[in-house]
Amino acid sequence: MCGIVGYIGENQAAPILLDGLSKLEYRGYDSAGIAIFNSGKINVAKAKGRLSVLDEKTSGGKSVPGTMGIGHTRWATHGEPSDENAHPHVSKSGRFAVVHNGIIENYISLKKRLEEKGFEFISETDTEVIAHLFEYYYKGDIMEAMIKVINRVEGSYALGVLCSDYPDQFIAVRKASPMIVGLGENENFVASDVTAILKHTREIYYLEDNEIVVLKKDGVKVYNMDREEVQKERFTVDWDVSAAEKGGYEHFMMKEMEEQPKALRDTISPRIKDGKIVLDDITLTTEDIKNINKIYIVACGSAYHVGVVGKYVIEKMCRIPVEVQVASEFRYCDPIISKNDLVIVISQSGETADTLAALKEAKNHGARILSIVNVVGSAIANASDDVIYTWAGPEIAVATTKAYSTQLAVIYLISAYMAEKLGMLTSGEYAKFISEIEALPDKVAEILKHKEDIQYLASKFYNCHSIFFIGRNLDYAVSLEGSLKLKEISYIHSEAYAAGELKHGTISLIEDGTLVIALATGQELFDKTVSNVKEVKARGAVVMGVTTESHENMEDVADHVVKIPETHEMLLPSLSVVPLQLFGYYVASNKGCDIDKPRNLAKSVTVE
Repeated sequence: MCGIVGYIGENQAAPILLDGLSKLEYRGYDSAGIAIFNSGKINVAKAKGRLSVLDEKTSGGKSVPGTMGIGHTRWATHGEPSDENAHPHVSKSGRFAVVHNGIIENYISLKKRLEEKGFEFISETDTEVIAHLFEYYYKGDIMEAMIKVINRVEGSYALGVLCSDYPDQFIAVRKASPMIVGLGENENFVASDVTAILKHTREIYYLEDNEIVVLKKDGVKVYNMDREEVQKERFTVDWDVSAAEKGGYEHFMMKEMEEQPKALRDTISPRIKDGKIVLDDITLTTEDIKNINKIYIVACGSAYHVGVVGKYVIEKMCRIPVEVQVASEFRYCDPIISKNDLVIVISQSGETADTLAALKEAKNHGARILSIVNVVGSAIANASDDVIYTWAGPEIAVATTKAYSTQLAVIYLISAYMAEKLGMLTSGEYAKFISEIEALPDKVAEILKHKEDIQYLASKFYNCHSIFFIGRNLDYAVSLEGSLKLKEISYIHSEAYAAGELKHGTISLIEDGTLVIALATGQELFDKTVSNVKEVKARGAVVMGVTTESHENMEDVADHVVKIPETHEMLLPSLSVVPLQLFGYYVASNKGCDIDKPRNLAKSVTVE
């Protein structure tokens, strides 16, 4: 979970690399480094801490001249954050410098072998093994050395490699870790994410696994493992560079919360034509839908919480059994999957390592894969039978908001699309559902207009030691996400519980002054949730209720009430989650936390 940028051209490389890395700090921010080729040798500068430390150390890159280089911002996996463990790592002779995103699973055995050959290691990382392997295999041909290295290493990797014997080119490769190629005028780039190079070019290649790219300032060539040139399709990035900038907001997270109405509109509007849901990009036929035996939803983190909502919605609307599994568990539980099962895979980046591995496991069992991702050409998108893009635009804050919301929207579209094909909805029910989906962006915007109300509540509770979220059915699913938002950016202990489970042990955690956030938005279970609110109140809890405008009884039992607009029962999660996102943000803000870059976390989890 690290960020890589590489550059070759006519301009000074270091300032370009530092600027690109600043766009990738969400991928890792415990250390950073650059390697620049100049006057026949490779010069390396790296530092523990945020990128600003390296920027200051190199005077904005001015102290490391040269027009070709690679850079890296790190999220530690092997070895603590330190100058020694920071990338780039250099080979024994100094001939090679390597940056790496991913994990080399067999690095211990490789390290022992190299030590027997006389190689010495100065870091605790798995990446240093790669640098020394290049030295070991190099016989004057860097492409040959690259192929031998990637044939020896096991795991995931995106690699950028400088060799001092090649003053006019550098080389890169990817396997199960993101890497794109940027195509410019007399300059070319590699990066973990297009945001790093958008200032310079919108023309890109997406690399496939084990494709090797050779970059010169006047051209780029891509090869397969047999050294055969691969013809790549050019893609043009069509969103504006300002989408990856803060635009006057203090934090990306607030900007991205405010962008949710637009993101929802961009995701929903193209898929509704003449009052019907049209999913032109998928090949799932009516006959395929009728033959579905079971649906698995597989994801991690917030995307998993989308899946929990999806289970309730799909089962209610389509009457197809749905099982939601955490991706890291799915591949190891020996899942019982058949060719008539549909596996819905959800990932913002489309590169999430555990989710990608789960996808491959499902494909090995013959299941059909439908993925919901935000990044065109990502590994999960390319490996799926069908893909629906969320069109959320770049999401920089580690804590997801608009990606979560657009994933929910896609789940609704899929559910209604299948329900209509199965004849589970009357024409009137279908039309009403479509109308309510189309109204979601405006209703989310209405909630955001009143964010100061949430800010006030956050100012009262930011010193809490523990906060609990409760709800039933869909409200419980949203509670999971609300709790995660709070804990990951404010560092307050938080848990979400199905409200009906309180009496089975967890109510013992409630004491005088404990904040309980109770979601009670649905009609059918509202009274039961109110009863649960009374139970925690009787034990001394302070209750913040989240409910719809029509539910007036919540004021009778809760200390504070947040109201959301009315909508179709199945769509309520899209509205109820917004106050919880805001609450987590404002609590973290009051505590002075680093909201966009919470400790120990990174945005794109490309390692297991």
